[in-house]
Amino acid sequence: MNEKKYFSIEEIKRKLERYCAYQDRCHKEIETKLREFILIEEAKNEIILHLLEHDFVNEERFSKSFARGKFRIKKWGKQRIIRELKFRDITAYNIKTALKEIDEEVYLATILEIAEKRNRLVTETDVYKRKKKLSDFLIRKGYEFELIYSTVNEVIKKKP
Repeated sequence: MNEKKYFSIEEIKRKLERYCAYQDRCHKEIETKLREFILIEEAKNEIILHLLEHDFVNEERFSKSFARGKFRIKKWGKQRIIRELKFRDITAYNIKTALKEIDEEVYLATILEIAEKRNRLVTETDVYKRKKKLSDFLIRKGYEFELIYSTVNEVIKKKP
């Protein structure tokens, strides 16, 4: 049988506090999590307000850690990070603040590193098709077109 469990507002607050303490969350993720519980609008608002007042939910902190993590671990470009943050309804100000977390020198070194690594994996011998495959990969990763163009040209020149 599929029985629904009922929780008091205090129990839901504690559950969401643990949910937020485990990992930074954005407002949208909290609202999605709240849908698991059968609540009236006033109760949802009370819980969200509680989480905001006690600093369990902080959009700026979330966007900064999101940008740092996705860049450092998944090596995403700024465009992909911006797109994902917008999808999570993060404000333009917080997105701009989050992108400052990415050091420009490290960013340029990273795109070069992943382009060179991908270039070694591409088996295509035709230079134009090779450039296209490399560019498409970097576009999916979320890097800027001008940066992709210069990086791909630099990487392809190195390889005979």
